[in-house]
Amino acid sequence: MSRYRGPKLKISRRLGVLPGLTTKKSNKINRPGKDGNANADTSKKLTEYGVRLEEKQKLKFNYGLSESQLFRYVKEARRRQGVTGLILLQLLEMRLDIICFTLGFAKSIAQARQLVNHGHITVNKQGIDIPSFQCRLNDIIGVKEKNNSKTLIENNVKNNQVRELPNHLKFDNSNLEATVLDYCDRSDVSLQLNELLVIEYYSRR
Repeated sequence: MSRYRGPKLKISRRLGVLPGLTTKKSNKINRPGKDGNANADTSKKLTEYGVRLEEKQKLKFNYGLSESQLFRYVKEARRRQGVTGLILLQLLEMRLDIICFTLGFAKSIAQARQLVNHGHITVNKQGIDIPSFQCRLNDIIGVKEKNNSKTLIENNVKNNQVRELPNHLKFDNSNLEATVLDYCDRSDVSLQLNELLVIEYYSRR
């Protein structure tokens, strides 16, 4: 399945706040679909499979991944030693487009992906145009030495209200450069998610 390109507010109404998907908020409070109003007033509950599916969908839509991409990250997280759910989130947070979003270079992950695709971002002074590029410890994320690139990123950093920068990143605002100090902690991930349910969803695959 390809990456989702449909209405974003419809997804946020169904799954809740997804900070990487959109900053907009819908005036409607009910879930989308013809049963949206009815479900709000009844005791209808999701099945165990439905709960796991929704958690997986949160991860997929927030980070802008296709189904096959997410499954590859899950398989990689299983191969590594440690807590699989945390490792999965750490792998995703080390993507170049996600780091750019976290630094405030873009207001959404989709916009950060576009910045990388258009060649505005560098890693260790080398231009990288692959959004899924996996950054490593001590990598330096910067902006290309072009006036339009620097102006664009500077304006985005000013306009985007970034929460306190997580401890695994160090940002030099004057040079528009960030250093990857460590892997992220669970508390650094702004998405409200039970990652264990995502691992359980893929446990039979």
